[in-house]
Amino acid sequence: MTEVRLGLIGDHIADSRAPRLHRLAGALRGIAVRYDLLVPAEAGLGFDALFDLCASGGYRGINVTHPYKERAAARVEIESPLIRAVGAVNLVRFDSDRQRGFNTDYTGFLSAWREKFGTGAPGVVCQTGAGGAGKAVAFALAALGAEAIRLVDIDRSRARVLAASLRTSYPALDATDAASVEEATGHAQGLVNCSPAGMIGHGGTPIPRRFMQDAAWAFDAVYTPVDTRFLTDAAAAGLDTLSGFELFFHQGADGLETFFGESVDRVRLREALGEPGRAPTG
Repeated sequence: MTEVRLGLIGDHIADSRAPRLHRLAGALRGIAVRYDLLVPAEAGLGFDALFDLCASGGYRGINVTHPYKERAAARVEIESPLIRAVGAVNLVRFDSDRQRGFNTDYTGFLSAWREKFGTGAPGVVCQTGAGGAGKAVAFALAALGAEAIRLVDIDRSRARVLAASLRTSYPALDATDAASVEEATGHAQGLVNCSPAGMIGHGGTPIPRRFMQDAAWAFDAVYTPVDTRFLTDAAAAGLDTLSGFELFFHQGADGLETFFGESVDRVRLREALGEPGRAPTG
C-alpha cells in the first residue's frame, strides 16, 4: 500500500486529533497515511524554512493552524477569489511545481453550521478573534446571511481590516470592529470565539458569562479541549452551542478530499473517530 505523507504546522499542537482523523480516513479509502506534527520551534526552524522542507520533502500536503494561516496564504497560489479575499489558508497541496492553497475552515464551518442549525441565519454576531481562523469563519457567517458581524481582537487594527474586507465582498453586511466585548455583545444573537482563548496553552475565556444574556447560540473554534469554559458558560446560560470539534471534523473531511481527490464517507469516519466529550447544548 502506497504511503501518503501529510503534516500539520502550528504551535501548541501536541494534543491535536488531526493525525488520527487523517489516518482513519485514509484507511477507509485504502490509503496508508503518515501524518506528522510540525512545530517550528521544536524543529529549530522558522515557519518559512519548515514550509520549504515539507514542500521538498515528499509531503503530499500540509495543514496549517495557529498562528501561521495568514503567512501560509502569502506562500501559495490561491485559485478561489473568495479565499484570496479571506487572506488565510489552512491547507496546502503540493502539486509538482505548484503549491496550492485552500481554506477548509471556511467550507467546514458552513457544513458544521448547516448540520446543526439547518437553514437558519446567524443574525447579529459578536466574534472574538480576527486572525486566520477568524477570517474564514467571518466570511462563512456572511455567506450564511448574518445581519451584522461585530469583530473584537486584541489588535483592533486587524479587526478593522477584516471588517473592511467583509464589506467589500458583502456590501449589504453591517461589519464593524468594536472596542470591547461588552460593546460587541449587546443584542447579539450569536457569540463566536476564533481567538486562542481557552485552548491548551492559553487560559481564560473570550466572553464572560455576564455578556451572554442576549444571545441564542455560541460557537468556539477551539477544540482542544472540546469543553471550553466559553462553551460551558454558554450552555449554562441557555445558549445552543456548536463545538470546535464539529469544525475540526468537517474541515478535516473537506481537506482529505482535497488531498486524496476522493470523497470521504463522513458517517463512517465519524463512527471510526467516536464522539468526543461535548459541551452540553442549551
